[in-house]
Amino acid sequence: MMVGRTLTRSQLSEAVYQEVGLSRNECSKLLESVLSKISETLTKGESVKISTFGTFSVRSKNRRIGRNPKTGEEVPILPRRVLVFRPSQVLKSRVSRHQVINNPVDENDHP
Repeated sequence: MMVGRTLTRSQLSEAVYQEVGLSRNECSKLLESVLSKISETLTKGESVKISTFGTFSVRSKNRRIGRNPKTGEEVPILPRRVLVFRPSQVLKSRVSRHQVINNPVDENDHP
């Protein structure tokens, strides 16, 4: 379960600054350039694959009929493009391992 911690753009820029040693301004520009390139590529409908991290892609969804859960009324859902992220096996493994280490499963704690 997430504890309300979110990594921000400025924190990413600061992390690059700490690791790379460029000026803070250069690190900020570098991060903006990378994020801009990723955004441009996805906007064109192309995928972005970052080794050991994952793949961002755009998927087209067709028009379909949905249902309002409150009223049961049928509602048309228009065609749209959605952003999809598929994590790499390396990232999945890291996240899973971190979960187990920080939140061990209690044998008596069943829903």
